[in-house]
Formats: sequence, structure tokens, C-alpha cells
Amino acid sequence: MIASRKRWVYHETDPAAAAALARSASIPLVVAELLLARGLRSSEEVARFLDPQFNHLHDPYNMLGMDAAVVRIRQAISRHEPILIYGDYDVDGTTATVLLKTAIEMMGGKVRFHIPHRLREGYGMRDQRLADAAAEGIRLVISVDTGIRAFAAAKAAQELGLDLIVTDHHLPEDSVPQALAVLNPNQPDCPYPCKHLCGAGVAFKLAQALLEAHDSERARTKILPSFLKILAIATVADAVPLLGENRVFVSLGLDGLRRPINPGLRHLMLSANLDPSQRRLTPVDIAFRIAPRINAAGRMDIASDVVEMFTTRQHQRAQELASKLEQLNTERRATEAATLAQIEERLAGPEFQQARCIVMDGDSWHRGIIGILASRIVDQTGRPALVLTRENGEAHGSGRSIPGFHLLNAIESCRDLFTRFGGHAHAVGFSLPSDRVSALRQRLEEYALAHLPEDALGTPLTIQALLPLDRITPALFTWLRRMEPCGMGNEEPVFAAQNVRVTASPRFFKEKHVRLQLAQGPRAILFPAVGWSWAERVQQMGLAEGSVIHLAYKLRQNEHPEFGGLELEIAGMEVAH
Repeated sequence: MIASRKRWVYHETDPAAAAALARSASIPLVVAELLLARGLRSSEEVARFLDPQFNHLHDPYNMLGMDAAVVRIRQAISRHEPILIYGDYDVDGTTATVLLKTAIEMMGGKVRFHIPHRLREGYGMRDQRLADAAAEGIRLVISVDTGIRAFAAAKAAQELGLDLIVTDHHLPEDSVPQALAVLNPNQPDCPYPCKHLCGAGVAFKLAQALLEAHDSERARTKILPSFLKILAIATVADAVPLLGENRVFVSLGLDGLRRPINPGLRHLMLSANLDPSQRRLTPVDIAFRIAPRINAAGRMDIASDVVEMFTTRQHQRAQELASKLEQLNTERRATEAATLAQIEERLAGPEFQQARCIVMDGDSWHRGIIGILASRIVDQTGRPALVLTRENGEAHGSGRSIPGFHLLNAIESCRDLFTRFGGHAHAVGFSLPSDRVSALRQRLEEYALAHLPEDALGTPLTIQALLPLDRITPALFTWLRRMEPCGMGNEEPVFAAQNVRVTASPRFFKEKHVRLQLAQGPRAILFPAVGWSWAERVQQMGLAEGSVIHLAYKLRQNEHPEFGGLELEIAGMEVAH
């Protein structure tokens, strides 16, 4: 197995700027350092960040194409024209379909939707489905989470007499498809300030414009806040930065998830063993408990079940669909484990030991899990990875990357090899003839050798601030909690403390975990620390009472009624020499 190195990377701070921000915003210095790293420069920006409000959302009409899209959809509603929403099969695409479908139907519109089957149709709009829609009397098609590179589909729609509205967030090429309207904050000349919305976020902005035009007061006080519950799930699941407008979506959406009303949402949370009445849900709950169950539908079966689950008002049907997603997720995990075992065996061999970019292919691997497998390889090796499955002369692939290596740029350097491709800096999807896979491997390796230095390999552990243990207080922890929800772009802070003393012998539990007692500085306040899966490493380091270490950690609150309080979660350790 290729070893993944944890490189400690210290975020550079501007002491003078941090001190000035701490004074002007009346916040602790270390919090000012963290907020500066997130691009906040003024006390006003800090106030908005620490207290997200619905009125912080941007005007949807700042998005290029919004006027034309709203006019055409309202026209279709008034004329009783059926509208087709063309979605995608992942969390982002299915929830975007739910949000826009619900909004249009609330205004009296007639909506049909199509979620492509991952294996039979693949990603993106297909000419045949558009032709079928035209034959069924559809005259308006709205894509969600797809379409920004669908030049052929847009041309087909035009020839069929269909008006097409594209809503997407993926990175465009130099131009965009010819359509009645294109909504994508990343398209050229779009002034919309939040460039990192997910697909459901773009669909929400269209829904916001429509609903506010229909009944502004009801939209802003009731309907749109209720939409944020599902939008929060999509935003976290799609791993977009939790900054700006996305932070508002997720913060308010998590609050709303404390009171789930939607039958499908309630049963989904029950199947994931999440009880929002007991504690506030976190992005971790969404990423590892809720999102995989939603994604399982598109990975293993029919993603349209997700749309039905979230839109049905029948509790029994919602329960049936939530149970089906649970079973599909169980099947997905078993399939993933079996294929990952094959991949790990190959990674341990000589073929990939020197690879700068890993291109792993196999026969008839389940297409629905190759993206997950690519992520697993990245986690284990600290290198960008593409996983492909070969079927009937065609290879379908998915890729994931590491910081500093723009994966879409990488595969665009090989664009002549692909029949289809798209994505962004961190994740891509594509297909190509099977006999071109070896050429893809060679050319991506050459690209990685030129654009990915060896010292950038491995998994970086970013230290956001130095925080000696004797500066930790309950009041500081309260400030840090206000930085939540944490996630991509607003990662949970990792702190470093130098020359920390181990004040008692390590205690091991469940064979692979460890508890330490640590102290630092003249005050020598004792802090408990837990290291998940750190037992073997601690034994190799020979830590004992009196050892001195450099520590990377996250600050936690142990809620146990008997021995609760502040504790440290070990993120990294090095013996001090």
C-alpha cells in the first residue's frame, strides 16, 4: 500500500491584522486569526458570519439569466403548460428537483420530472428524452445540477421547439449552451457574488425569485425557510464551501432540521438513527448518515425514489421509500467493501508505487460506487485518483483530487480521449473507449509530474492557529462554537501546542484508541485527550509519563454527566526533540 503522509501545514497569520480585527469586533485574538483565514476583514463581516440570518441572502436577480427564466416559467404556469424538470441522480440533483418542483406546484404549475438512470442513461440530458418530452406536449424544460456543457442537448431542444432553462453550478467551458436562459454563477459575466453554490442552491435561487414574485411575504416568512432543511443537506453533501450564502443555508437549515415536518425527511432521519430532539444535527451527520442513504438510490437503483420520498404526503409510502433507501445503502456498503479489497491488493503491488496520479480500472465494477472508491484511494494514498469500470468496450470513470491539483484541468489536457467529461477542481466524471485507458493513465501521469510536485503529495494537516493549552477556557470554546457549522471552506479548527507534557501513562481502550492526560505552561492545567485509532502509533512513539510532544488537536466538549467537560481530540502528534 502506498503510504499517505500527514504533512503539518501552518496557516500564515498577520498578527497586526488579527489584533486589529479582535479589537474592532470584540472577539478573542485566536478567533480573529481564524476569521481572517476565512477572508473576513471587518467587524461587519464578522457579525454576519457569527450570526447568519435569512435576510443575508443575495437578491436572486443578481444572477445572470434570472429575469428571463422567471418570466418564462410564470408564463407556463399561467398557460397551464406542463413543465419538465431534468435532474441528476445524486443528492444535489434529486434535492434540486424536489425544491424546484415544489415551488412551481405551489404556484399552481404542472410539473413532471426526469431523473436519469445512472447505468442506463448516465449523466446529463439525452436527446431521446427531450424528444419524448416534446412528443408528450412539453414546451419548457428546466435542467437542475446539469446542463452547463450540454451543447448538443441544447441544440436538440431548440430543433424540437423546446424552451430550455439551464440551472447548474459546474464549471462551464469558454461559452455556455444556447438556451432561453442559463443560470450558473460561474458562467462568464455573471455578477452573482456567491460563486460556490451547489446545484440545489442555484435551483433554490430560482425558486426564491418565483415564490417572492408570487407572494413575497409568505415566501420569506414560511416557504423559503422550510426549503432550507433540504437545501442544507444538498449543500453539505456536495462539499461546497460553507461560506457566504452557503453558510446561511446550512446554519438555518440545521436549525430547521430540529423540527422535521416532511414525512420523507422524518422517516429518513429515523432510518439513520438520528433524533433531532436530542441534539442539534451537524454537517457530519448529514455527510455520513443522511447523504449516503439518499445517494444509494442513484448508485444502486432508481434515484427518482428520492424525489417521491420527499414529495409524498403519505406517511406509509414515505416510510416504505426510506426503508428501501436503507436497504440500498446496505447493499452499496457491501459492494464497496468487496471492490475496495481488490483495489487495495493492487495498490500494494509494484504497479502504482511510484504513480503521481493513480488511474485504477477494473472489469464490471459497479458504476454507482466508483466515485466513493476514488475518494477511498485519495484518503489512503494522498494522491489524486481516478477509478474506471470497463463494460462492453466503454470505460466509465470518476475522479477525486487533493488540494493543489485541479482535476478538471488535468482531464481537459486529455480531452481528445473522452466521449464525455465534466466536473470541477476536486471531482470529475467521464467516459471513454476502453482501449484508451492506458493512454489516459500515461498522459495524466505526465501531467501530474509537471503540475504536482512531490512535496505536495500526502494528506495535509492544516494547523489554523497556535493555541497553548493554558490559554483554553470555556469562554473561548463558546466563541469557537459560534463558528459552526463547520465543513468545506470553514473546516473545524485544528490547533497546535508545542512542548506539551504527558502527565500520566497512556490508557488504551478497544485495542486501537488511546486516552492521554496532558498539560502545558506555568498554569499546568490538566486536559484529557482522546486519540481515535492512535493506539498503535502511541506505542511506536514510546509515549509514557513525562514524555514531551508537539500536539495538533481539536477542542471538544464531552457531554458525559460524570466526567464531562472540555477535552482534546488528537489530530497529530510528534515527539519533541
